Amino acid sequence: MTPSQPGEIEVTDQLERRIRKPVDLLRCTLSCIEIVALVLAGIAASATTTGVETDIVGASRRLPHALLDVAPKVALIGLFIVPVALGLQLLFRRQLRRVGEAVVTGALAAAAASVADDLLRNPAAARLYDAIIMSRPGASHTAALDPYLVGLVAYLTMISLVGRTSWRNALWVAVGVYSIVHVAALNTTVLSLLITLAAGRAIGLAVRYGAGSASQRPGARDIAAAMAAAGVRVTAIRRVSQPRTGVAGSRRYAATTQGGTTQGGATQGGATGEGSLDVVVYDQDQQAAGAIYRVYRSIRLLGQVSRNAPLSVDHEVERRALLSYAAEDSGAPTPALRALVRVGPEASVLAFTHYQGTTLANRNPGCSDAELSSIWDAVSRLHAHRVTHRALTADRILLTGDGQAILLDPGDGDVGATDLQIRLDVSQLLAELALYVGPERTVDLALAKASADELVAVVPLLQPVVLARSTRHELRRRRDVLPALRKLLSAAVPAGSVVPVRLERIRLRTLLTMVASVVAAYLLAGELERASLASVLRSADWRWGIAGLALSATTYVGATLALSGFVAARLSFFRTLFVQVAGSFVTLVTPAAVGGAALNVRYLQRKKVPAPVAAASVGVAQVVAFVLHISLLVVFAAIAGTTAKTSIQPPRWAYFVLAGLVAVALAVLALPAGRRLLRARVSPTLGQVLPRLLEVAQQPRKLAEGIGGTLLLSASYIFCLAACVAAFGRSVPLASIAVVYLTGVAIGSVLPTPGGLGGVEAALTAGLTAAGLPGAVAVSSVLLFRLLTFWFPVPVGWVALTYLERKHDL
Repeated sequence: MTPSQPGEIEVTDQLERRIRKPVDLLRCTLSCIEIVALVLAGIAASATTTGVETDIVGASRRLPHALLDVAPKVALIGLFIVPVALGLQLLFRRQLRRVGEAVVTGALAAAAASVADDLLRNPAAARLYDAIIMSRPGASHTAALDPYLVGLVAYLTMISLVGRTSWRNALWVAVGVYSIVHVAALNTTVLSLLITLAAGRAIGLAVRYGAGSASQRPGARDIAAAMAAAGVRVTAIRRVSQPRTGVAGSRRYAATTQGGTTQGGATQGGATGEGSLDVVVYDQDQQAAGAIYRVYRSIRLLGQVSRNAPLSVDHEVERRALLSYAAEDSGAPTPALRALVRVGPEASVLAFTHYQGTTLANRNPGCSDAELSSIWDAVSRLHAHRVTHRALTADRILLTGDGQAILLDPGDGDVGATDLQIRLDVSQLLAELALYVGPERTVDLALAKASADELVAVVPLLQPVVLARSTRHELRRRRDVLPALRKLLSAAVPAGSVVPVRLERIRLRTLLTMVASVVAAYLLAGELERASLASVLRSADWRWGIAGLALSATTYVGATLALSGFVAARLSFFRTLFVQVAGSFVTLVTPAAVGGAALNVRYLQRKKVPAPVAAASVGVAQVVAFVLHISLLVVFAAIAGTTAKTSIQPPRWAYFVLAGLVAVALAVLALPAGRRLLRARVSPTLGQVLPRLLEVAQQPRKLAEGIGGTLLLSASYIFCLAACVAAFGRSVPLASIAVVYLTGVAIGSVLPTPGGLGGVEAALTAGLTAAGLPGAVAVSSVLLFRLLTFWFPVPVGWVALTYLERKHDL
């Protein structure tokens, strides 16, 4: 817009008509978590909840029969009239689209609830269905979810009752009466009712977030008027694009006050003057923007490492104002805060002095040594006053025409920062500079500006997990930068002085393992329903059980020989055996292919084997084990196919799983990005393993020891499974037993569950059933096998682990 009269504000704005509110996504996620928690509570405490339900039903039976007959109809009518009246009121206000969207959402939610009811009646979901409806003799429950109530809650969520106190109270009363009546009449349960309400809310919030809501944001003219009331007269204001690393939940404007002009935002070129401002607007509808990611980071990282930004917009604005004042007070070159104003009830505005220049991300060619020095000096001024930036990305480092560095948006930092938080800021700066000017120039700058003692504390913090999100993304594309930076810095500090620092509260792998373990426990519980552990032990022949236990113990001898054979150094047999036994305890909390390998590498390092050689030796052992595993599987499959009267018929789902794996592998190989990722993952491992493998191949005795131990390991497990089958008076050809075991353990090594829990049991049971065993016998044999090879060694492994730690071998 161009001003038509003197004094009129020139406005260029583009407001969205519909917006997605992050708080809707957060609430939807919380509702889904509530559903999961309620289901788990129903499974875990079904006896208690059933008792409560029985008490409620018993009390309801003392009510008059006529009341129980009439009350449901009255409640249903009340719950129908109130939403219809609310919809008619909105139609009279000409909010046709809002009502239409709510009606469609309610209908879809009701349909989804009906589909969910049908799926829950499937035999595969019987345990969930029984837990939700609290099934018991004489109960008349038929539906796990109430489709009408799910649709109604989704309808009301789409309409939003914020600010409609009378309507909200009326609907709560109607829902309450409806719920009490249906529980009393035994049409539903308390648990089913709570899940129904949470499901309707989750669906409504999901649709509302996906479709967006009508925007109530103030426009540029309203923002200019609010700034004028605070003494900042704006003559022109226009919307600018959000920087790549812009603050979540904010809008940005470039403003001109009386006496100055501007041609762009803080990341664009233009004239500089006292009348040029960068305006950041925080809207209330964007509260909780990025909250899910921040919660994830706070769970994964230690307290001082994660940045716990507040969810409230008011607190966010106050925090950024405080950090801006602290940064300005430190003397660091950062934009000065010129105004902080509220724009009605929906937004808060921060206005900063505008600087002309080019960000490091847009700088071409790269920085000069003087500019790099200016960047480091600017950050050092912040740190000297115990203030950190915590977002030193290339888009927030502005270089002016005279070579001065300006640090933009210091609102993610800390006031009164600890030494660790300051070092994290330096590590972020080093990683970002290394991406844009190279590791060599970055290290030269660090050595010129900081002492070796200061850099010693920074080197172990150069980990992707603590860096900014955009920096991590760039480092994934350029995987050589961070290792090169660490290597150059490590060479410049005193040898052996770099001490690893723990920054993660919980590793992502551990989090995935925990989730997978819950799923595996559910699957295993289903198997235990078919054959309880007590009945398995009572019906098994104890003589075959003792033989199986001895074979299980032999597997640790094989693992000991397999490791010793691929290590050039001489290892104590019994001490190495204890390490393998300790691995049985470690695999209780780690995936099958991870815990044991890490334990072996740690043990070799304690035996003065260099870390690269230790990792390569364990890698060689795993590669040889993999090759022998595949070879044995092919050989025994051929033998089983030629000797068995009836060939093993895998279950139908196995073909779909195999087809899915093949499709994923072909997709990875077909895409250039997939091939690059595969090459980046495989090349370093092969670079370590192949030289070590060639070295071992030149020592026939060591090679025979390693291969022999690997074969003994597999043979012991195969014979142990055969002994478990024989313990129940059945026999299966040994070749078929071998195929079943080798296939099952391969599946278990892929699953991210402790010891392959759940997947191994399912695969072995399906394999033995396909080999001709009755289902109940197959389940009992697998449970006995897992008891002897997985559960019994756990306490012995704990003792061995404690002993090795006391002897400083781990």
